[in-house]
Amino acid sequence: MKFNDKAIREPVWMPRKRLRNTAMPRAYWKCLLDTASLTQRIISNCPDVFSVAVIDQRWGRPMRNEALRLGVPIDRHALIRQVYLKCGSTPWVYARTVIPGSTLTGPEQKLAHLRSRSLGAVLFSDPTMVRDEMEICRLTERERMFARATAPLSKTPHEIWGRRSVFRLHNKPLLVCEVFLPTVGICIP
Repeated sequence: MKFNDKAIREPVWMPRKRLRNTAMPRAYWKCLLDTASLTQRIISNCPDVFSVAVIDQRWGRPMRNEALRLGVPIDRHALIRQVYLKCGSTPWVYARTVIPGSTLTGPEQKLAHLRSRSLGAVLFSDPTMVRDEMEICRLTERERMFARATAPLSKTPHEIWGRRSVFRLHNKPLLVCEVFLPTVGICIP
């Protein structure tokens, strides 16, 4: 399926401290605000087998807001990886990662060759990993990523919620966005 994201606006991300809890559905608070490994949370709560289904991985231009968040020129290409984190055959999370070319040097070259391995497992096992402030976003059909994130769902929701943050390995940045689908079975406290 081809997605035409050009006519749709970019998501508006807000720092956690500026977002009122009442704006988020209560069921998502735990997932959106947790700073621990999402991969580990899914593995611990999935009654089936956890897997990473790669949708796409290629060099391309990040969205303007992604480039700004990473502090890279808006016309610079980056490696963009899109996956579903699944419990059994059910997608629980859509994830989009933007990795500047300058990050893919030295030990971080391995990030370009993950295939269906979990990025979270790599990030949280690296002792040099630092995570910047988390941002939260409400996505509707007007925002980019919504169609891609909800593509495998039999019923399209009115809204979905996501979070993103910049991770640094050896002080080299990559941006990780995680969007929680209504099929997720781990958010309710």
